[in-house]
Amino acid sequence: MIIEKIRCPWCIGDSLYEDYHDKEWGVPTFDDHVLFEFLTLETFQAGLSWLTILKKRNNFRHAFDGFDYQKIAIYNQEKINQLLLDRSIVRNKLKIHALINNAEAFINVQKESGSFSNYLWSWVNRKQIINRFEKLEDIPVHTELARAISADLKKRGFRFVGPTIVYSKMQAIGMVNDHLLSCFRHKQVQTVTESPLTIQNSKIERNEEISDT
Repeated sequence: MIIEKIRCPWCIGDSLYEDYHDKEWGVPTFDDHVLFEFLTLETFQAGLSWLTILKKRNNFRHAFDGFDYQKIAIYNQEKINQLLLDRSIVRNKLKIHALINNAEAFINVQKESGSFSNYLWSWVNRKQIINRFEKLEDIPVHTELARAISADLKKRGFRFVGPTIVYSKMQAIGMVNDHLLSCFRHKQVQTVTESPLTIQNSKIERNEEISDT
């Protein structure tokens, strides 16, 4: 008898989405190269669906030199023009300029903190926030912590890092575990920590208008 896995409803129905959910989403990630990749994908996702970005992920990887932030930071106008003609990616001038800008800011954070991972995970004391949501509608689009990180990133020169984008990144890289309690991945992605942090619904920001650029 085959027992079907219970997944978070948002991914069901598309094999690419389900694979991403099963293997990547919510897994604690500390590698700077991967963190920059997700920062980039989240930047280009603004205003679009995440599935759209996933389908173009390999195209982005090819167009952006394997998400090599050292190379991206020195892209010139010729490269920008090339990207703007590339139909395989999201051809948005603001986002492409933000990509280059964010690569420069990313490198500056590395120099200051030793790694971008050190900087980002210091916000949660390197411990995954484990939420225990039962329904999709319980999951916030951003939190007080995401707002604080967003504000700090903006001060450091990053673009397209509004609270909603930041929280989405936190979910993707496992800073927060927002798999539903019923999902088979909820327990699997939890880090081994002495005292995991938990965000209560009282901290959820729902109705206030917040810029995500």
